[in-house]
Amino acid sequence: MSIETKVIELEEVSIRFSGDSGDGMQLTGTLFSDTTALLGNDISTFPDYPAEIRAPQGTVAGVSGFQIQFGTKKISTPGDLAHVLVAMNPAAVKANARFMMPGGTIFFDSDSFTQKNLEKAKFSTEDPFAELNLIDYIKVPVPITQLTREALKDLEIDNKSILRSKNMFALGLICWVFSRPLDYIEKYIAKKFGKKELVLEANRRVLHAGYNYAHNLQHMTPRYVVHPAPIAKGTYRNINGNYATAWGLLAAAEKSGLELFIGSYPITPATEVLQALSERKDLGVKSFQAEDEIAGICTAIGAAFAGNLAVTSTSGPGFALKSEALGLGVMAELPLVVVNVQRGGPSTGLPTKTEQSDLMQTLYGRNGESPVVVVAASTPSDCFHYAFVAAKIAVERMVPVVLLTDGFLGNGTEPWRIPAMSDLPTITPRIAKDPSLFKPYNRDPETLAREWAFPGMAGFQHRIGGLEKDKGGNVSHDPMNHQIMCEVRRDKVDAVVDMVPPLELVGEQRGDLLVVGWGGTLGHLDTAVRELQADGKKVSLAHFNYIKPLPSNTAEVLSGFKKIVVCELNLGQFVGYLRDKMPDFKYLQYNKVQGLPFTIHELSAHFIKLMEE
Repeated sequence: MSIETKVIELEEVSIRFSGDSGDGMQLTGTLFSDTTALLGNDISTFPDYPAEIRAPQGTVAGVSGFQIQFGTKKISTPGDLAHVLVAMNPAAVKANARFMMPGGTIFFDSDSFTQKNLEKAKFSTEDPFAELNLIDYIKVPVPITQLTREALKDLEIDNKSILRSKNMFALGLICWVFSRPLDYIEKYIAKKFGKKELVLEANRRVLHAGYNYAHNLQHMTPRYVVHPAPIAKGTYRNINGNYATAWGLLAAAEKSGLELFIGSYPITPATEVLQALSERKDLGVKSFQAEDEIAGICTAIGAAFAGNLAVTSTSGPGFALKSEALGLGVMAELPLVVVNVQRGGPSTGLPTKTEQSDLMQTLYGRNGESPVVVVAASTPSDCFHYAFVAAKIAVERMVPVVLLTDGFLGNGTEPWRIPAMSDLPTITPRIAKDPSLFKPYNRDPETLAREWAFPGMAGFQHRIGGLEKDKGGNVSHDPMNHQIMCEVRRDKVDAVVDMVPPLELVGEQRGDLLVVGWGGTLGHLDTAVRELQADGKKVSLAHFNYIKPLPSNTAEVLSGFKKIVVCELNLGQFVGYLRDKMPDFKYLQYNKVQGLPFTIHELSAHFIKLMEE
C-alpha cells in the first residue's frame, strides 16, 4: 500500500547545505545546483567557505555552507533567507539560524547532536533549537551517520571513508524532497570514481539510501515541485564567475588571433581562473604558476611585449604586490588584462569572504600618474562578457585593463547561454605594419593608441620600458616631454569612452530615488528596486560596469532624480569616486562590510526610509 504524498508547487525556493568543512557540503550543493539547472530552473548560488583552512571540527568557525535559490522565473540572488536548511551538526544550525526563513524546514543529522558536539558548538543547553529560538520551525531529525553505516556495512571500506559518504545521503534525501532525478549525479560519481570501485559503489549506495529514506519519510515532510523557468532557446550550462572569466579570455584570444598567456600566483578566491586556463593547452593557452605575485605580472608583461594576449589574475593582497609592475605596463603602453577577484581586507583580511574594497587601489594604487581602464562584472555568467571586453579594450587601445569581480561572483553559479563565436564582436589588435613609419610612441590621432610591434618583426626594433621616453622610445628627462606623456596616457584612457555603451536605467528616467551600484551587487539591487517599482514607488537603478572611464551619459542619468543613494560592499569608495568625477550632485550612501552580500530586505527597508524622509 503506497503512502499518499503531499505535493506543494513553489515558484522559488532557497536551500542551504551546511556542515563541517570536511563534510562535503560544497560538492553536495554543486551537484544539486547542476541537477537543478539541467532540469531548466533558473538558479543562483552562494558558496560560503570558512575563513580558516581547517578550523577545529564541530566548531562554528569550521562551518562550510552552500546556498542555492532556484525557481520558475528569473532568479537574481541566492536568496536572503533559506526555506530549507540541511545541517550536518549542531555548529551548522548555530551558524545558519540567522539565515533561516521564519517557519522554515531544518533537516539535521540527529546522530551528530551529541553532548560533545553541542559543547563544541558552545550551546549552553541540551536543546539547541530552543536556545536559538527555532521553536516554530519544522525540524526533521534524520540519523544520517547511522543510516550511512548501515548502507555500507557489507563493503570492505574504512570508517573514515564511510563518514565521508554522508554528504551523498543528504544529497539523495533533498533530491527526493525537491523532485530532482539522480541521473546526473550518478554520472558524475561514475566519472569521478570510475577507477575506485569501492568508493564508487559506496557513494552510489548512500545516495540511493538517502533518496529512499526520504520516500519512506513522506508522511513527515511534503514533496516540493518547482517547474522549469521559461528560457530562450540555446545551449546552456551552469557556470561560476571564475570559469566564465577564463572562457571570456579564451574567446577573446580566438577572436583576436592571438595566443593566450596567463602568469599568476594562486590566491583565494582567484586561483580557479588560473586553473581553468591551465586546463586549455588544447586551445594553445600558455599558463605559468609563478613563485609570487610580482613574477606573475612581470611574466605577463613580457608575454604582452612578445605579442600575446597577456593576463594575470589575483585578489586584493596580490593586486597590491603587482602595483609597481602594473605601472610598468602603463608606461610601456602594453596590452595587459589584470583580473582582481576581490575579497575582504585589508592585508589577508577575510580570504573566503566577498567585498568591493579594492576600487580605490585599482584606480589610484600606483606611483605617479598611472591611469588604467577599469571594468567590473555584475553576475557570474557576465564575467564572460566583461573578460572579453577587457581583452578587446587592452589590445585595441594598447593599455592595461583591470577587470574587477569578487568572491561572490567568482564562486557563485548561474545558468549561462553559451554564445556562438560568430555572435561575438571582432577584436583587431593594433599590430604595426609599416617599418618606415614606425616609432614606438606614434599614435592614432583619435584613440591615442600606439602601434604594437614585437620581437621577430623585421624592421620594428625599438625600446620601451619603465623610464620616461620620447616619441622615438629614447629615455627622456625633459620636463615638458614628461608633462605631455602623462597627459597623453591620461587622455588615452579617457578616449576609451567611445567603446563604453551608454548607462541604462532599470525604471523611469526620472523619479524620487536613484539607486546606484557597481559590480557584483547587481542581483540584490535589481531585485529590491523591481519589487519597490511593483509597489508603485518612483525608484530606478543605475548599475555601473564601466568605472574608468565612466559612461558618457552618467551626468544626464544622475540629473533626473531627487535623491541618489550609492550602495556598495565597502565604506564608500565608488561614492567617493563619483563625488570627484561628478561633483554637481549630492550623494547618499549605503555601505556594508561584513564579508556578506546585501540582502533584498535590508536594501528595500533602507530605500523606503529614504523616500519617506
